[in-house]
Amino acid sequence: MNTYIALLKGINVGGHKKVPMADLRTLLVKSDLKNVQTYIQSGNVIFQSSKENTLSIEKAIKNTIISHFEFDVSVFVKTRNDLKRIFDASPFIEEKKLKSYFALLHDTPKEELVKIASEKVYEGEEYYIINDCIYFYCSTGYGRAKFNMNFFERKLNTTATVRNYNTMVKLLSLSAEK
Repeated sequence: MNTYIALLKGINVGGHKKVPMADLRTLLVKSDLKNVQTYIQSGNVIFQSSKENTLSIEKAIKNTIISHFEFDVSVFVKTRNDLKRIFDASPFIEEKKLKSYFALLHDTPKEELVKIASEKVYEGEEYYIINDCIYFYCSTGYGRAKFNMNFFERKLNTTATVRNYNTMVKLLSLSAEK
């Protein structure tokens, strides 16, 4: 049995795409996932599966959500090792890392797209695009940042979902217990 973390993009935000976590857990258990656990309302699911293909797991979760809730969401499935690798690769010093955000990219963008996207600079904001993650820090906090995920998704030609440092730590902790 393999342990995975599914990250759902854009659910339960501003009253849109409401997905009660209890309902989601029940649906995923019925779809053959084991030891399903959710963390906070923003779409973080830790589970086990005998399947090894993360793309097929993503598709199954996505189709389950579409058929039950009748809307589409982006689903990112990572192994615990993937998440740990992303977390450990943060280029920030500890003080900034504690207040940073991880924009997990569905696909690793091409180097030429990274160069173009990296030209965007905002005062008081730092980001690094490394492999399949954008590491982001803003001195005034994410809610006040000029950093725009839609810009980066367009420029990098992939989708992304953002988690803060504390959520990443918690997901790593919960997935280690499986």
